[in-house]
Amino acid sequence: MRVAFVALGAVAAVMNVQAVRAEGKPLPAPASEAMPSVELRIGLTDGRATCTPAELPLPADTNVELRLVSTADRPVTITMEGQFEQGRVLHHDGDVGHVASEKGYTIKPNGKAVIRLRTLPPGEVPFACTSTSNQSEPFKGKAILTKPAG
Repeated sequence: MRVAFVALGAVAAVMNVQAVRAEGKPLPAPASEAMPSVELRIGLTDGRATCTPAELPLPADTNVELRLVSTADRPVTITMEGQFEQGRVLHHDGDVGHVASEKGYTIKPNGKAVIRLRTLPPGEVPFACTSTSNQSEPFKGKAILTKPAG
């Protein structure tokens, strides 16, 4: 009986360590206390998804409220390598769903959504907007992440 409790305790300890690893390392404190709001407008041109602005300015290593506004009549997926992974997304609300790959979000037709996230370090990161009906021709833009002032 005592051996069974010890074995059960060992299994629980291993499972606990694996759960901590799955959660990932917590992010350091943000570079700024402010949470700026940035809007990304999504539309369609000749059946292809478009995103405005094509050069998305973001403060680096900062909590940001990304507001998505779509006028597209079909779902559009927004991807940005590393940005939409669970550890960086603080909250999302509205007409949006996290894609299974964790690399992006799909916004519903004519949808509005807010994604609160911790931005990546300084640099330029490509992003794409892809219409579900024209996946072979995504709109390509870039996020320009700069160190926040002050």
